Parts: sequence; structure tokens; C-alpha cells
Amino acid sequence: MIRERRAADASTTPQTTTQTTTVWLVGTGPGDPGLLTLRAYQLMQSADVVLYDRLVSNEILNLVRREATMVYVGKRSGFHTRTQEEIHELLSAFASAGATILRLKGGDPLVFGRGGEELDFLREKNPDVRVEVVPGVTAAAGVGSELGIPLTHRGVSTSVRLLTGHLREGATSDPVDFAVTSADVETTLVVYMGLGTLPRLRERLLEGGFPGDMPAVAIERGTTKKERRVFSTLEHLPEAATATELVSPTLLIIGKTVTLSPHWPPEAVASDKWVEQRGSPRGDDADDWKVWLDVDLEAAVSKASSNSAKTLDVDVSSSRSTFRQVHADSAL
Repeated sequence: MIRERRAADASTTPQTTTQTTTVWLVGTGPGDPGLLTLRAYQLMQSADVVLYDRLVSNEILNLVRREATMVYVGKRSGFHTRTQEEIHELLSAFASAGATILRLKGGDPLVFGRGGEELDFLREKNPDVRVEVVPGVTAAAGVGSELGIPLTHRGVSTSVRLLTGHLREGATSDPVDFAVTSADVETTLVVYMGLGTLPRLRERLLEGGFPGDMPAVAIERGTTKKERRVFSTLEHLPEAATATELVSPTLLIIGKTVTLSPHWPPEAVASDKWVEQRGSPRGDDADDWKVWLDVDLEAAVSKASSNSAKTLDVDVSSSRSTFRQVHADSAL
């Protein structure tokens, strides 16, 4: 258990200063392990407990030190393994036990990652715990850059607007309506988690004066080897997404700068047309991060799978919960 492990360490290691329990909210970027920050990788090698989301890839999870206790708290539309409130209580309980906690999130923790809510909760519930945020490459920047789509470009796009297609429970404002009232044809719109609201987004944008032939692209699993891209226009993007059976996570980019991508197919503007592309635009270079990191992932998977499971008991909301150390391949 965390407390016993810390006590054993304290009895064998000279202490010159008081060690502060730390919770790290860490962004892992849009999916490509090569886009991890050095700080994120460093913390993955030292954490006691790792709470990770669905959008954190197996390749990235395999970089976490094997001794860490892994807790999956992922969510997807219509199915949450843990509610946000339960995640808050887990973070608080592990922090109270003296663990060094890594809260791994896809993209950036403070861009549609609910990191701000976790930050506020911990500061209020565990005022003696140090809480730090390590930024990650958010999907708009990572996916846009990989495809060569500038989010802003002189003479083409004067601003960029980051939006979410999800409406939080109990909310009275519609994110789609907000998108329309806050954007114009010189704005690049980037919509996170927008597949479900894409038909309504198109409707409202067209009503608001956006041209139907405005270039657009939907990117599934951006920056990974499993990436799929569907280039189209605003008018036909919902049908294109349905016809190609895109699934979450999918990022939408709508605006004139989409045509600046070297991957933009001119035929995508033709009536009732869209163009689907598959695979990482980086081709054979997609795995070059393994070389400079000098990581043998197959060996790491084999060693992790052969380890016996560890248990860790913590009190959460006056109930006893046990978490098994799991490996990425068995947790997702």
C-alpha cells in the first residue's frame, strides 16, 4: 500500500526536507507518442499511481514505469467507467495516502479535458497537496500541424475558435449556437467531440451565412497510424462522416485554411463529393520516436504482462475500493 511503501522509504532514506504529496495533471498530446513533452515522460517514470483516460494510447501507457498502479477512468459517449465526481474522490483519496499521482489526459489537460475542475476540487479538498499542470499538445495544434493546416494565416484566417460539440449535463446554452454567433468566414473553427452535433452545426453555420462550399475536414485518431481523414465541404461533411463511418475521437476543422494543406484534394469541393485518406501523413517516419527514446515496446509489454498484479486500498467516499495494477493492453 502507498502509506506502507512511503514509510519503508522514509526509514531507509535520510530526509533533509519534508516531502510534499503531488498530483500532476499531465497532457499526453493528440496520440503520437513523439509529441509527448520531456516533462510528461519524466513524470511517467516516477509516479506511484496513474489515472488515465480513454484517449491515452497504449503506446504512451507502455512508457509508464511498471511499478506504478494503473487506474482506468476513461469515458466515452453513453458509457463512463467513473463519473467525474468519482474521479475527483479517487484523486483526493490517493493524495491523502501520500502517493505521487499522475493524471494522464489526452491532448492538453485544460483544453476540454476537465482539468480545471480537478484542479479546483483538489485545491479545496486537499489544500496541503501540491497540484501541478503539465501542458500537452492540444489536438487542434497537433492534428492541424501534422496536416499542414494553419489555424491562422495572413489574408485567409484572422482567428481560430476552439469549440466542443458536447453539451454538459444541466447546461442551458447550446455549444452549436455559440459557434455560430462567435465565428465568421475568416475564422477557423476547430470542433472537439463534434460528430454527434455535426448535422446541427452545419445547419446553424449555413443559416448564419457560411457558404456551403467552405472547406472542411474530419480527422479520426489524428497523429496516429490509424488516422483517417475525410476532406469535404461544410455542406457535405455530415454525410461524408456518416458514409465513411467515422467514430470518436474525431476532430473537425472548418475554414479556408483547410485548402492550404498539402493533402487537400481539389476534387473534394465537387458536388456531393468527399475524399477519404488513411494512415499517418508521416508514413514510415511515424515510429521514429522509438529510435530516439530507445524503447523496446514489445519487451516492455512482455515484462509488464508477466508481473503479478498489485493491489492498493484507499478510502473513497467512506467505501473501500481496490484497484488492480493493469497494463494498457488489458485495460482498453
